[in-house]
Amino acid sequence: MNRQELQNISKIRRKEALILLKAKRYAGAYYLIGYSIECAFKSCIAKQTRKYDFPNKELTNRAHTHKLERLLRLAGLEPALRKDMKQNRKLELNWAIVKDWVETSRYDITLSYLQARDLYYACTARKNGILNWVRKKW
Repeated sequence: MNRQELQNISKIRRKEALILLKAKRYAGAYYLIGYSIECAFKSCIAKQTRKYDFPNKELTNRAHTHKLERLLRLAGLEPALRKDMKQNRKLELNWAIVKDWVETSRYDITLSYLQARDLYYACTARKNGILNWVRKKW
């Protein structure tokens, strides 16, 4: 999968999450918006690879994860996020929500409207959303 494909998947999963949120399918919305963020981070990791370069096996193996904090670090974005969060309290609050997403949420059918809504808006808020912040870097 290449960088452009990861960016497209991120966009598609964001749109699908909104559709599910509006359709009151909160568990699915929660799950998919998390994957949108995951793909956005992986797009930033892919940006580090030059065309025709042999891939760094260690980086590749570590990037095969769903853990958002690890992907943030592998993408090289952690220092920038920390800096921006010091200047933007809302961004910091949104990251506090987003970082707790886990892929095993796909099995949790008890996720509420508030959980799905909070994660969705923590990702997509126009000025302070984590997904929007990452997209500026990909």
